[in-house]
Amino acid sequence: MRAALAARQSMCFRIGRIGSIAMLQTGQPAPSFTLPDADMQAISLSEFKGRKHVVLYFYPRDGTPGCILEAAEFSDHEDEFDKHDCVVLGVSRDDCLSHAAFRDKHGLSIALLSDDDGAVCRRYGVLQEKETEGVRRECLVRSTFVIDKGGVLRHVHYGVSPRGHAAEIFDVIRRL
Repeated sequence: MRAALAARQSMCFRIGRIGSIAMLQTGQPAPSFTLPDADMQAISLSEFKGRKHVVLYFYPRDGTPGCILEAAEFSDHEDEFDKHDCVVLGVSRDDCLSHAAFRDKHGLSIALLSDDDGAVCRRYGVLQEKETEGVRRECLVRSTFVIDKGGVLRHVHYGVSPRGHAAEIFDVIRRL
């Protein structure tokens, strides 16, 4: 029981306030952000506007099986995304050091961004309240957003299954 609770706690983060966050919709402008990557370099959504499409995917935690699978699949197809003027950015609430260790251990090539305070996660509506044993927590819902060169959301998917997801998103990119 204690191990199960610890595992649930490792996937979720305590919340400071209770509130619902609206999910984003296709056709809306993508919320802007600047976040540090695994090398502590600031990456802004605005630097890709007019130049590249962006696949922005949110994942719960570095090093978990589903997160490894999803990041590896995106990394394996990074050249294909690049040929279609597209960059892939992964975001979680882990810190930059965790991202660097995760990237290096698994040979990942995509950029991993740290949103340790959850501000960008909230703006994209990927944090969900969960109550476990009377304790409310915010958990990150695996989600992906395709943002076109104009900064508009062209594909929104909450509750992603990691297996085969990179190929699904590549099909979306090819149609842009």
